[in-house]
Formats: sequence, C-alpha cells, structure tokens
Amino acid sequence: MRTSTTILIKTDKVVKNAAKKAAEEIGIPLSTILNAYLRAFARERRVEFEVPRIPNAATRKAIADARFGRNIKTFTKFEDLAAYIRAL
Repeated sequence: MRTSTTILIKTDKVVKNAAKKAAEEIGIPLSTILNAYLRAFARERRVEFEVPRIPNAATRKAIADARFGRNIKTFTKFEDLAAYIRAL
C-alpha cells in the first residue's frame, strides 16, 4: 500500500516559478517531476548536474592566455614543478 507524505524544501522563488512554468509547458505536474528525481536519487545513490559549457570570464582569460603563450610557467625538473604546485 502506497502512502504519501509531504516534503517542505526551501528554494529560490524565481527557480520555483521557472520550474513550475516549464513543467506546465510540457504538461507534467511539478510534483511528478520532483518525485521522479527523488526515485532516481534513492535508486542510483547519485546526483547529476549539468554544468554549462560556456566558460566564465576567468576561464576565458585563462584560455586566451594559454593560446597566446601568456602566464605560462615551464619546468625542466619534476621537483621544481612539484614545489611550484605545493606553493600555490
């Protein structure tokens, strides 16, 4: 026999409204979507997040620096590299 329960969660109002609107647009109640995620989490014991592939400003700068050979440190000995990394 199935019984239902209620879970109260805190979330940003904008996120809630956007999720509710998206659920309505595809014709699935938000509670059904959340239950599907909860079932998957309970079964798989893992959480999946999609990370945007658009780099932020700091990453874009680092990519540009690497492409143009700026701010690049080279090492001839592993010990020097290891010491540099430890000092970061």
